[in-house]
Amino acid sequence: MIKMIHSYWAYIVLIVLIFAIVNAFLGLRANKKFEAKDLRIALFALIASHIQLIFGFVAYYLSSFYDTMRAAGMGEVMKNSDLRKVLVEHPLVGIIAITLITIGFSKHKKKTTDAAKFKTIAIFYTIALILILSRIPWDLWFSN
Repeated sequence: MIKMIHSYWAYIVLIVLIFAIVNAFLGLRANKKFEAKDLRIALFALIASHIQLIFGFVAYYLSSFYDTMRAAGMGEVMKNSDLRKVLVEHPLVGIIAITLITIGFSKHKKKTTDAAKFKTIAIFYTIALILILSRIPWDLWFSN
């Protein structure tokens, strides 16, 4: 059940994150004023990604993959590319991506110009999105 929630919530995270990135790039390109709606869009992407992280942690420790890792050991996991992707790369890159989103959101608040705010969100959120897309286990997304 939690794996399914983690998978479906990923759609929300991706949509909101893409929306925040597009909003930031459009705001930067058009020299728009950074308004409350722009803050809310970036904040919602931050919140959605943190909720995904919580679902991910729960799914990780309840998954059969985790039991496999505990039984086989980390050395065997690192030798198996499929297990390594699910048990090491996916969670680690997800944590890094969400950390980048958090840093980007925090840094944008300290910027004094609207362009700098949009640019900070655009850069950090885009890097996070690329990382997230690179480590989604597409073949396992909806399998049992």
